[in-house]
Amino acid sequence: MDSPVIPAASASSESSSESSGEPSGEPSSGSGPVSDTASDSPSARLAGPPGPPQARRGSDLDAVAEIAAARSQILNEIEKRIIGQRDVIDQLLIALFARGHCLFVGVPGLAKTLLISTLAETLNLRFQRIQFTPDLMPSDITGTEVLEEDHTTGHRVFKFIQGPVFANLVLADEINRTPPKTQAALLQCMQEYRVTASGRTFDLALPFLVFATQNPIEQEGTYPLPEAQLDRFMFQVDVGYPSEDEEEAIVKQQTSDYQPRLTQVLSPERIVELQNLVLRVPVADHVVKYAVALARATRPGTPGAPDFVNELLSWGAGPRASQYLVLASKARALLDGRFAVAIEDVTALARPVLQHRLLLNYRAEAAGVRPAELIARLLQAVKPS
Repeated sequence: MDSPVIPAASASSESSSESSGEPSGEPSSGSGPVSDTASDSPSARLAGPPGPPQARRGSDLDAVAEIAAARSQILNEIEKRIIGQRDVIDQLLIALFARGHCLFVGVPGLAKTLLISTLAETLNLRFQRIQFTPDLMPSDITGTEVLEEDHTTGHRVFKFIQGPVFANLVLADEINRTPPKTQAALLQCMQEYRVTASGRTFDLALPFLVFATQNPIEQEGTYPLPEAQLDRFMFQVDVGYPSEDEEEAIVKQQTSDYQPRLTQVLSPERIVELQNLVLRVPVADHVVKYAVALARATRPGTPGAPDFVNELLSWGAGPRASQYLVLASKARALLDGRFAVAIEDVTALARPVLQHRLLLNYRAEAAGVRPAELIARLLQAVKPS
């Protein structure tokens, strides 16, 4: 029996529409000024001209096996430095291949920074860490112009110095410790994969991902992320404490001279190609309807919303939530070596996709209700059609 064919994604499925809240489609590549030439798109530069349908089919089927094998290799490399946190790592890999940014929430000392830097080293990605502080300025992130003098001619010219956002993987450490003006410097980068500075627009090199961290304990001197920026994160990943056995292993490893050497698994160019493969994974209509039903059920006052949603939520998830549910489910299926998305993929990813998009009202806050509890009830109330 022949394996199912992964169809090519239509141009409309990769288009970006800010007004409808869709995740951005095919981003630009490179770090120079934006070009209007169609051949400068990443698919044209990295993938080249499309081949015959039969060759495309065989290539895609081989790539499915490749991405599943790469997952195992990446896990092996990460586990040389990180003990435990398997769910966190799985969600990190799903976001990577689905082109999704992540918000990591956890107390200090849980190896969030080490995990992300290890992933970047394993995948040969350029990594930059930005420590967000109250005095951080937008130009500290995007870059700034400096006045330089040409010693040959004596003329002075302005030269743009790229900021740390010009990387493949940007770690925004304690992102809620900087004012909204500086937080907003990441908005265009996250949505359009571009940076506008000093009247010019620059493309960011692909792949480009923002992984941000937050400390859930300390709230003094912090600036909560606005809803518009929270919505641009595909996942909120909760990083919990290790088990007793894991913590003992961590202590033994970190108090020794153990220095593991990592083997690079994929290249940035191949990661972009596999990200494009995710867009070509087929999704059955009943899976799409279920993802949309879950997102719509979080909106109080809408037809079909459960009573507890109307009682405990002020606002629910927007259209990005249902799109991210499907995109992340596609990536999860591929990483598992499967050719199509199942309902179980959507339910497994409902919590990281939805929990930072639910705005609790005063009743829920007074009762101590958490978004994760509401999502668990939501999965019981909304059934696949």
